[in-house]
Amino acid sequence: MNDVVFISEAAALQIKEMMKANEEENALLRVSVKGGGCSGLSYGMGFAHEVEEADTQFEQHGIQILVNKEDAPILQGTKIDYKQSMMGGGFTIDNPNAIASCGCGSSFRTAANTGTPEEC
Repeated sequence: MNDVVFISEAAALQIKEMMKANEEENALLRVSVKGGGCSGLSYGMGFAHEVEEADTQFEQHGIQILVNKEDAPILQGTKIDYKQSMMGGGFTIDNPNAIASCGCGSSFRTAANTGTPEEC
């Protein structure tokens, strides 16, 4: 399977800094989708230490990335970037499969999966 998500160099640098700060240099990055948020689905990113049977694993910018095979169709083609501004920095996620998102930008829905919306 091809890479499901694509992380920019800026995002990779920030992820590596976070791994170092949390003493997680040997961890893998898990990108996921879970039910909830204003629009029904929300993104998740965190460190993992084991590859699960249902995971797709690939590498970008020296970071091992995991995506569960159930989440892969929802995340296919998603671009993760890191933007720095005068007000601070944060990750941005551009998912071509999202047909709607909430104002905070962390919740979305796709044509095939609406999830379970929660109040913001």
